[in-house]
Amino acid sequence: MELLFLEYPPCSTCKKAKKWLTDHQIAFTSRHIKEENPDASELKDWHARSGLPLKRFFNTSGLLYKSLNLKEKLAEMNEEEQFRLLATDGMLVKRPILVGDTFVLVGFKEAEWEQALAGKH
Repeated sequence: MELLFLEYPPCSTCKKAKKWLTDHQIAFTSRHIKEENPDASELKDWHARSGLPLKRFFNTSGLLYKSLNLKEKLAEMNEEEQFRLLATDGMLVKRPILVGDTFVLVGFKEAEWEQALAGKH
C-alpha cells in the first residue's frame, strides 16, 4: 500500500513533512484534509492503529478548536461523539497525518517518521 499523506497545504508543518518524504524518496498519495476531510470510520481505524489517545487527533492550536471552546467540551464527550465531531471539518484534525499499512503518524516529528519508515527509503 502506498502511504496516504493528509495535509493542509498552507500549513508550514505539513510542508516540512512533505519535503521530508520527498527528500527521502518515499512515495505517497496526498489528500487535502479540508477539501476531503476524514470520515468517522477512517478516524476510528487510524486512531486504533496509531496507539495514541484520541485527543492527539484534534488540532488543539487551530482557530476552529478554540472558537468552539473544545478544550472544555471534549472532556464531556464520549469517543463516538468526538469521532463524529472530527469528521465534520478537516480543520479540527491534527495534521499532517501519515497512514501506512501498520502505522498512523499524527503531526510531524522527524524522529518518529524516521523510525516508522525505516527501510522504506
